[in-house]
Amino acid sequence: MVGIVIVSHSAKVAEGIRELAQQMAKPEQKIIAAGGMADGSIGTDAMRVSEAIEEAMTEAGVVVMVDLGSAVLSTDTALEILDESLRARVRIADAPILEGTIGAVVEASVGSSLEQVLATAEGAREMRKCL
Repeated sequence: MVGIVIVSHSAKVAEGIRELAQQMAKPEQKIIAAGGMADGSIGTDAMRVSEAIEEAMTEAGVVVMVDLGSAVLSTDTALEILDESLRARVRIADAPILEGTIGAVVEASVGSSLEQVLATAEGAREMRKCL
């Protein structure tokens, strides 16, 4: 099952999204929050993201959900830290962090491939809330 990492500038946001996503996940599913800085301040920490990716890693890989542009930069830096064999099984989703995470978790929970989980997360960009 594909693991999910949630990278937000806020630890509270990352944990909140994780808590919501766990309601739709299987008990053994790996959903790791990597929000904020080590001192509790707002920001993203490449080392924290790297550790979260390693914790979430499965044979199927990991999809990383990000909130803002600099979270992408921190995730890119985190990927550089990882061994190449792990890096090859990580995708960063270009998706809304909440809706994308929920979609990714549900898709991963049915055993879909890394690319299918990524596509579902990114498909959340088109999801309409109001008609």
